[in-house]
Amino acid sequence: MAGITASSVGHAELATLKALALQGGLDGDQKVSCSALADRLDASTQTASRRLQRLEEADLIEREIVSDGQWVTVTDAGQRALQREYADYRRIFERDASVELHGSITSGMGEGRHYISLPGYMRQFEETLGYEPFLGTLNVELSEESVRERGHLSSFEPITIEGWEDDERTYGPAYCYPATVENSDGEAFADAHVITPERTHHGDDQLEVIAPVKLREELGLDDGAPLTIDVTEQR
Repeated sequence: MAGITASSVGHAELATLKALALQGGLDGDQKVSCSALADRLDASTQTASRRLQRLEEADLIEREIVSDGQWVTVTDAGQRALQREYADYRRIFERDASVELHGSITSGMGEGRHYISLPGYMRQFEETLGYEPFLGTLNVELSEESVRERGHLSSFEPITIEGWEDDERTYGPAYCYPATVENSDGEAFADAHVITPERTHHGDDQLEVIAPVKLREELGLDDGAPLTIDVTEQR
């Protein structure tokens, strides 16, 4: 079954992945027997074994087979697959899908100011977001828990800022998500956007936010100041 990818596994495999996560598979190696898993899934032992094999080949789990069963861990890719399923159910049963992130202010390298000011991006910001952003991004270092929570954004439908090119080079696309930024005093600015460029030097622990105002001044934020970012999906 070479060539299986995360996007090609079916609902049966996702149900198996969910069962593994409910058994603690997100927390590290868990001892799993095919017969017990089969009972949980109301399937045959052979079917349970086949599903585990497909999940492993799709890199959604890692496993080590031993004499009395196997040790199974849900991978980061597996967790993202479950997050996409979770987001779909939230869209069904909740009015708005949102993610609350926590972090602290850091100083950027000035790249955001440069790229935001480029006409190919600025024109699209005005058209798609409805405002001309302040020339610079608010840089946020996320807490360890929020780095994991950020993964939920991959299941949100973004506002896409298309890539473009001029005579010198090609510029990649960026993806925006409506966000409310709140400082530690409870003061909030609701018309901001988290922006995630396709090409970036930042890791997953770094987040950039744009707004029509300078958020540092609007909310009285200095380096190290804690803040909360409530990211919602565009409707």
